[in-house]
Amino acid sequence: MPTRVLIPSGVLGLGFDPDALARGIEVGPDIIAIDGGSTDSGPFYLGTGTSKYSRAVCRDEWRQLLEARAAAGVPLVIGSCGTCGTASAVDWMFEITAELATELGQTLRVARLYSDVPIDELRRARDAGRLSPLDPAPPIDDAALAGMTNIVALTGAEQIQAAIDTGADVVLAGRTTDTATIAALPLARGMHAGAAWHGAKIAECGAFCTTRPASGVVMVSFDETGFTVTPMGDGVRCTPQSVAAHMLYENSDPWILHEPGGHLDVTSASYVKAADDGVRVEGAAWMTAPDYRVKLEGARLAGYQTMMLAVIRDPRYVDAVSDWADRLLTHCRELIAASLGLSDDAYDIELRLIGVDSALGGLERHRGSPVEVGVMLLITAASQAAASEIAALINPHLLHYPLTDDEPMPTFAFPMSPVHSDRGAVYEFALNHVLGLNDPMDGFRLRVDEVGHG
Repeated sequence: MPTRVLIPSGVLGLGFDPDALARGIEVGPDIIAIDGGSTDSGPFYLGTGTSKYSRAVCRDEWRQLLEARAAAGVPLVIGSCGTCGTASAVDWMFEITAELATELGQTLRVARLYSDVPIDELRRARDAGRLSPLDPAPPIDDAALAGMTNIVALTGAEQIQAAIDTGADVVLAGRTTDTATIAALPLARGMHAGAAWHGAKIAECGAFCTTRPASGVVMVSFDETGFTVTPMGDGVRCTPQSVAAHMLYENSDPWILHEPGGHLDVTSASYVKAADDGVRVEGAAWMTAPDYRVKLEGARLAGYQTMMLAVIRDPRYVDAVSDWADRLLTHCRELIAASLGLSDDAYDIELRLIGVDSALGGLERHRGSPVEVGVMLLITAASQAAASEIAALINPHLLHYPLTDDEPMPTFAFPMSPVHSDRGAVYEFALNHVLGLNDPMDGFRLRVDEVGHG
């Protein structure tokens, strides 16, 4: 018998089509799996252990999924709870689940899978040679470890399987690879291993592998030789191209995907049209690694930040804005040294030219003719007071600094008052390593509770 996995959306909080979800339930899934987070929005969420998504929106979507789970009578699994997958984020989702179970009159067995790695444990692993750097990787000496606020290991299929094996109606997992929640049950039931991982990769973002990504819901049916992915949205299609192309999504190699315990190779995969606007895929191979390793993510406090924004419309300054920005930065550093006595290593100051190359920076290859340029100045220092003081010093120069020494001072536009905004604590990623485990459950922790009405 095939194993059917229903994926409602690429992430909880993004939204999905309720009618498509209902059609998916009618087909009869064996499990419902959804992602809860990612590192796409930077290190702040891991650093603070908080979600970037609206609690109200996540609660509303989770209500719909709990009702769908009850109708189907199958487990509901979410990975990377609360964006970052820390213990606090898992508990945040547990709180929402408990509230909804009571409101819906459901009795739920809920498994919480924690993936946090204590600093002392990571230090012992480093000293034992079980920590391997990826490229590039920051140093992991004791000082670097001590500064980290949260460290998580990415769970794979084995840890998700252990959570499902508790008999849980709902699994709330910490930081998880995008594919593990989808691949776990097909692998446990003996489906083709290459197909399980390949299908999971294709469906990780829900309907992103279809002709209408916003429709959200897809069903993947796994068997002994391959998988079939079928869109649940009305009028939505999967094509061989839309399915094959998703191997390129967030993946440096279109043929190879690394996961805990091995890697997927889709070099020999074939994609053909199937019934119900789906696509049939076969030919992927799973290569088991000689050792079991999990990816680590860590974040640490980088400082405190203040932001200022000015808008330049003078055509002469717009044309020469990069030269002006370089000149202004040099002037600001001299001012900071002379007036505040701070050396360059005591703070960081950055100008981003919105409308020129603020997205890609030095990688930008396209040049146009903007009418105006937004100049965003970011100051990062060891304390908020220091960052704010630097901003106050720079403020008039951001507004009036000339392009050359022998011309009148210009006046640009400040689009808001107060001019500077204190952003508070900012974080940076501090790990790009893999951790070797003797057993897939080493360091992971399961807790099972019953919530709702009996």
